[in-house]
Amino acid sequence: MTPAPPTDGELLPPHSAARAPVPDFQREVSRPNSRERGWNILATPGTYILLSINIAVFGWMVLHGVSATDPTTGQLVHYGATNAYLVLSGQWWRLLTATFVHVGLLHIATNMWCLWNLGLLGEPLLGPAGLIAVYLITGVAGNLLSLLFNVFQRDGVSVGAGASGAVFGIAGILIVLLSNKKLPIPAFELKRLRRSVIQFAVLNLIIGVGANFTSIVRIDNKAHIGGFLSGLALGVPLLPRMTSGRTRYLQRQKLTFAAAAFLLFLFAYFITKLR
Repeated sequence: MTPAPPTDGELLPPHSAARAPVPDFQREVSRPNSRERGWNILATPGTYILLSINIAVFGWMVLHGVSATDPTTGQLVHYGATNAYLVLSGQWWRLLTATFVHVGLLHIATNMWCLWNLGLLGEPLLGPAGLIAVYLITGVAGNLLSLLFNVFQRDGVSVGAGASGAVFGIAGILIVLLSNKKLPIPAFELKRLRRSVIQFAVLNLIIGVGANFTSIVRIDNKAHIGGFLSGLALGVPLLPRMTSGRTRYLQRQKLTFAAAAFLLFLFAYFITKLR
């Protein structure tokens, strides 16, 4: 069972005049012509690092004989996709590598489109390192939730891959962070941006449920939900520190991400006891 990518509408980064003190990397959110900024790699390096890794992994797979449109489950597993049996046998690294493996050209194209749009919106609020950390943590969280269900269902055959869980994670944290009314963005703009991210998440969760009733594609909504919920959870402790200065905000980020990684470790340990 391979999760399919979410699809979304275009999410435009905000633009307005700065009105409140925020960390330096957050001031990018207030500049006009922010859509043009999206093509400036130096302005959003974290987004382009994640895009580059995903594209490079896919290109490496294709160059080594993997079908660009219909890879086999064996090929996906070879390049790092998740499988409950292998993960529980000690290959825990698959929970991370699977977030960079994709099931064909359409899968990676739609996932990267979503990641690009959400990354341009989220990186000014999180910083490059913060965005990458959220991608990794929520991607692993989504795969862990999927693993939990596979254990309950005694499913050691299904294979999962894709950045969808991490994309939902970024959407989740944005929903929380964009609720901060102290951001240097007009209230109507904050409301519009937050609504667009919520619509993205809800629509694609519905698509994920509906797709599983067809024989065309199977979408691992458990990974989507796990990524989304973990993204929401990561945003809660960051929200109070967003406008308290760069140093304090980055300290809160480090503490939050470290605590999240520890909780994921405990969750993984709990899953092993259910075998």
